[in-house]
Amino acid sequence: MSATQTYDADVIVVGAGPGGSTAAYHLAQAGIDVLALEKARFPREKVCGDGLTPRAVKQLVAMGIDTSQEQGWIRNHGLRILGGGMRIEIPWPDLQSFPSYGLVRPRQDFDEVLARAAQKAGAKLHEETTVTAPIRDERTNRVLGVTTKDGATYRAPVVLVADGNSSRFSLGLGWRKRDDRPMGVAYRKYFRSPRHDDDWLESWLELWDGEPGAGRLLPGYGWIFGVGDGTSNVGLGILNTSDAFGKTDYRALLDRWLAHLPEEWGFVPDNAVGETRGAALPMGFNRKPHYADGALLVGDAGGMVNPMNGEGIAYAMESGRLAAEVVAQALAEPEGLRRERVLHGYPRALDAEYGGYYTVGRLFVRAIGHPSVMKLCTRHGLPHPTLMKFCLKLLANLADPRGGDAFDRIVTALNRIAPAA
Repeated sequence: MSATQTYDADVIVVGAGPGGSTAAYHLAQAGIDVLALEKARFPREKVCGDGLTPRAVKQLVAMGIDTSQEQGWIRNHGLRILGGGMRIEIPWPDLQSFPSYGLVRPRQDFDEVLARAAQKAGAKLHEETTVTAPIRDERTNRVLGVTTKDGATYRAPVVLVADGNSSRFSLGLGWRKRDDRPMGVAYRKYFRSPRHDDDWLESWLELWDGEPGAGRLLPGYGWIFGVGDGTSNVGLGILNTSDAFGKTDYRALLDRWLAHLPEEWGFVPDNAVGETRGAALPMGFNRKPHYADGALLVGDAGGMVNPMNGEGIAYAMESGRLAAEVVAQALAEPEGLRRERVLHGYPRALDAEYGGYYTVGRLFVRAIGHPSVMKLCTRHGLPHPTLMKFCLKLLANLADPRGGDAFDRIVTALNRIAPAA
């Protein structure tokens, strides 16, 4: 803290979703005075599949969150894949680095669980507080804090930006999305269903722009995730690598897909709970810089959704934890060049962790944007269980970086060889 500047906190976190709350938790655990500003009031709904892979489970465990069934969490064994007339169940890999199970938890209260954990650790949380713009030093352009819709100002030497895919705060900084990165869109709906307690995440690889087996095969997948409370989360995700992107009525596409599912599953209008809702999926580092002038981007704000499978929660939580570790080290240094050098380590750490993998992911989504490639993958890949086990490790980014089997070594080598960009 400088002699002339007074602060309201050591760190301000804009947004208390998975990334912001995880960052706030780890900062508070490190004894740092952290203030999280959330525009909504919990509980609040978000568009999501509600499925959590072992990557996300690992972060929940690190936060000390009780993920037992008694606390409303539903465990799953792995991924059930359907496509090309095939049906295969692939368990989550048995790894040293990650748990061997996934979870399902509705976003309606998932985010609140994380936010309350951050509060319990010592973070201050202001709900119904909409951040409108950064406060910047007129001389250096450094971010010194934020202004809010109700006219309040909050100041801190570091600001973590975790305000989601639209990231209005990033736009206020002049940091816009990159058009050379993949983008996805997801639509989902809840239904009362006898499949609500399914203990496998289910993925349908064939989404047709028209009747099944006719029209174009789209780059994406449909999902059915049992929530365990009498409902299932059913939805679809599409990538922008198809020329159908932006020209498709996604709600109608979801309705057509549901109409061809077995009626006894209950995915019919009379069983619907709530409306169909959609959201964008910013992928593969589609917004940079991840750090500059005292502000760090976390999760969707920094475009950290996995382009291979559309997973965002795990990467939001991981980047939130990483940002917290870097900021804690930086704040242990006096204001000035040394602190700045530590903060600039955050984007380098992100590139080291995800840069190569996201480069491979961009190549992957470009390839499956061609219907012929997508058809080849579904018709000729699914009949080979060993190949599909490798694909699960690659697409879900689940590999032991040290040791492990041959598949782990291949995935790790691909991530290291591919250049971050």
